[in-house]
Amino acid sequence: MLERIGNCRIVEEVASGGMAVVYRAVQDPLGRTVAIKALKSSAASEEHVVTRFEREAKSLANLQHENIIHVYDFHRERGALFIVMEYVQGIDLYDLLEKCGRLPYDVAAIIAMQVARALDYVHYRSIVHRDIKPANVMLSRSGGVKVMDFGIARDQSYGGDLTEAGTGIGTPAYMSPEQVLGDKLDARSDLFSLGVVLYQMVTGKKPFVEDEKRSAMHKIRLEKHVAVRKLNPDIPRELERIIDRCLEKNPRDRWRSAQHMVMALERFLARHVEMNHHARLVLFQRAHNVVTELEAEEYLNPAALGGSVNSAQPNMQARHTVRAGMIAHAVTFGMLVLMLGLIHVAPLGATPDTKLVVTQTVGRGYVRVHAYPWARITIDNKDYGVTPISKPIELADGTHTVRFEHEWYQPVDKQVEITGGSADAAPMLSVDFVKEKLPARAGKVVPTGVEP
Repeated sequence: MLERIGNCRIVEEVASGGMAVVYRAVQDPLGRTVAIKALKSSAASEEHVVTRFEREAKSLANLQHENIIHVYDFHRERGALFIVMEYVQGIDLYDLLEKCGRLPYDVAAIIAMQVARALDYVHYRSIVHRDIKPANVMLSRSGGVKVMDFGIARDQSYGGDLTEAGTGIGTPAYMSPEQVLGDKLDARSDLFSLGVVLYQMVTGKKPFVEDEKRSAMHKIRLEKHVAVRKLNPDIPRELERIIDRCLEKNPRDRWRSAQHMVMALERFLARHVEMNHHARLVLFQRAHNVVTELEAEEYLNPAALGGSVNSAQPNMQARHTVRAGMIAHAVTFGMLVLMLGLIHVAPLGATPDTKLVVTQTVGRGYVRVHAYPWARITIDNKDYGVTPISKPIELADGTHTVRFEHEWYQPVDKQVEITGGSADAAPMLSVDFVKEKLPARAGKVVPTGVEP
């Protein structure tokens, strides 16, 4: 085994595949633990493999997202190639499914939403992953989710594609129908693959499995999958519909973008998960001995979870009942205090004034924005960046003017009334420049043939 790569000291080998070996190492100047992906000498003799490896390093180096593995450095030493990247202490989804069989539907939805956020980020930058599968999704011990291995990703910033036309590339069971045929792929191919992963998480089975008569790729192209509720009746219909839309054979019938899938999963989770999503994943891992009690306590704050960390699966009905009881007691107590106050304050023989003046202090609220294909967002002449903007925007209570600007179209102004509320209940403002056929800017020609 190698002892050093650049300024990194090799500690141990942690994984090995057909083309690469992954080591755990320590970056000496910073004392930072890193992972080093080394291209095997047998693969380094093939020029297209080397080119892919270099492209993977360059693509990942330009991506900075909480749900994507970060790349720190790239080395050529002694004729070998190495990528120095973020080390994630945890378990990949493949091993987790091997250990657990299937996952609770809320845990599966949280993982899928994090992956969809990563895909939304890379799709906006004209990158198609092309190999979304459980082995390429890492679940950290602290509850984070990371997408890995961009080795066969298509990045349009590099011009040509290393895959010949008519050639399928990827992992067969997770390929989209167009990927099986070797057709040109867009972002919706990754959404099909994510749908296969989500299906497998909630049922414990892949939707398209080879048998004696037909291959998995034949079934992907021509056969309908078995409904998830037939395999697991506990799955809510809303989540079943999300999965079904991912697995549509025709790309036009799937989610229009990863952002649309993210929003659908956020709405679903808002009704089914009341705690921090990272905390929910930590509790699940602790319940299945993926993390120890001590590790879980390091990551969790019991007060923030609204109860004891000893419950691996939150009892939603019980929590709603307790909350309703507490609200009822609070209202009753408040009325008693009000009545006593009126009795003592009112003059004798006078009729107490029962009119209550309720004053509301100026608070804060949230709004979400979405634009297709994209837009620069300004609110009350303040710049908030370019979509996709994954988090709700916090605003003061009152009326605000939200402007959507795209270089090919006339800007669109929308009014929003903020009256407080949580981020989960934030209203959505959306503009589709293409579908709504908005007027073009002066001197600009709006591209035709844009897929809505």
